[in-house]
Amino acid sequence: MKPITRTLHDMRPAVFRASGAGGGRIAGRRAGSRLRPYLLVALAGSLGLPAAASAQTVQDLQRQIDELKATIAELKAANAPVASRASASSASPSPPAPIAPAQTQVAAPTPPSIPPAPQPVPTTQLAEAQPKPERAWYDRIALRGYTQMRFNEILSGDRTAPDGRSRLRSVHDGAIGDNNNFSLRRVRLVLQGDLNDRVSFYFQPDFAVNVNNQSVGERRESFAQLRDAYVDAFLDTDRRFRLRFGQSKVPFGWENMQSSSNRLTLDRSDGINSAVPGERDLGVVAYYTPPQVQRIWDRLEEDGQKLFGNYGAFGLGVYNGQGISRAETNDGVMTVAMATWPFALDGLGDAFAGQVIETGAAAIRNRIQPELRSGGVSAASFADERFGVHAILYPQPIGFQAEWNWGRGPEYDPVTQSIATKRLNGGYFQTMGRVRTSPLGPFMPYARWQYYRGGWKALPNAPRLETDEFELGIEFQPTPPLELTIAYARMERREADERREGRAEGNLIRTQLQWNY
Repeated sequence: MKPITRTLHDMRPAVFRASGAGGGRIAGRRAGSRLRPYLLVALAGSLGLPAAASAQTVQDLQRQIDELKATIAELKAANAPVASRASASSASPSPPAPIAPAQTQVAAPTPPSIPPAPQPVPTTQLAEAQPKPERAWYDRIALRGYTQMRFNEILSGDRTAPDGRSRLRSVHDGAIGDNNNFSLRRVRLVLQGDLNDRVSFYFQPDFAVNVNNQSVGERRESFAQLRDAYVDAFLDTDRRFRLRFGQSKVPFGWENMQSSSNRLTLDRSDGINSAVPGERDLGVVAYYTPPQVQRIWDRLEEDGQKLFGNYGAFGLGVYNGQGISRAETNDGVMTVAMATWPFALDGLGDAFAGQVIETGAAAIRNRIQPELRSGGVSAASFADERFGVHAILYPQPIGFQAEWNWGRGPEYDPVTQSIATKRLNGGYFQTMGRVRTSPLGPFMPYARWQYYRGGWKALPNAPRLETDEFELGIEFQPTPPLELTIAYARMERREADERREGRAEGNLIRTQLQWNY
């Protein structure tokens, strides 16, 4: 019986090795559950040996012992892969591999290594990997516009005058005169959009144009006129460099470039606008905006400042040179160059935090054939050359704005009773404030003085203008779609008619309601 006792004692560590040193509890329980039937057989055999010994020979007993040893050896061989996998399970966070059933006298094969499960891709990466569906060009079109309704009242002054003498009139607002009440100054509709990522278009008519000489000199109002019709071709993906083809604004004069819907004063100054009356012509112009300039302009736009429009920091263009809605009359072209640059003043201290000053210059070289009062255009062309400068300190809350230009252009000479090339100069100085909140909404008060001496080439015979004007006004914005401007003006002007002499004086109250849509 001694051999049997030793055999059972030797079998004990083999059976419990999977749940002992280095083994996991789960693997040990699985191994024990699989070995439990074999242990019961072995124990039953060992308990039955004393009874069998009395009836069997020693040889039979030895044979049973040998068979028991063979069974134990098979159990050891089957238990070895289980123990090794349980040990690996404790060292690795991966879930244990399933154990194949033991085969008699055959070691269980090592299961193949399982590759790690793929990590989930973040949804942001999936969104970036998936290309955005390209919108059709008609889905990129926007429609907007604005209307300006005015009321002018001459409080005192030269409302009327005898023949040959100047009356109180303005080249910018035909409703300033005798017996006038309400008028529509502008009725604009803008259609714009992107044809693709590199091409955009802009189309703007005005439905408040006045036409003279219809019936014994009677003026007719609310006619349509094409103001803008151009296409932009962007030469880079960042849209910093563009070529503009069509009828568009001529890059001369900061307030000339600024939209009338965004301008603080009711009208542009005579001195700056005399360079390009109507602000537009037909041609090709290139614009470039460096990224650092665009960042400053974006900041100003987010702050609600009145910028000068969607134009570059540098512009270079060629145009017909005869003016808006006029046919070309010579082989020459008008060349124009412009540069403007904003400077952020934050680095100068807390007193200048958020302040931006913008300065620039522009030049025009052209030859023009003015319209004649007798009909047609002048057979001779006249030099039309300008150089101008500008500076703007954006109101935060107080700001300043100034422009001036010098040059020469066509002007009627009363002595020779003909058009000649003469010197000109003019501009304006303006100060403005900005109050962001009030019971009446945001408002901006302003004061401007303007001066001009020179010809007005857009009218027949290019009459001479002499302008001295002081304007004091305030713009309210009771709700974002509405802007109400009330202004007082002290005018001293020479009427834009070479048949009238002298200067008219007067005081005016002017109001304008603008609604944006």
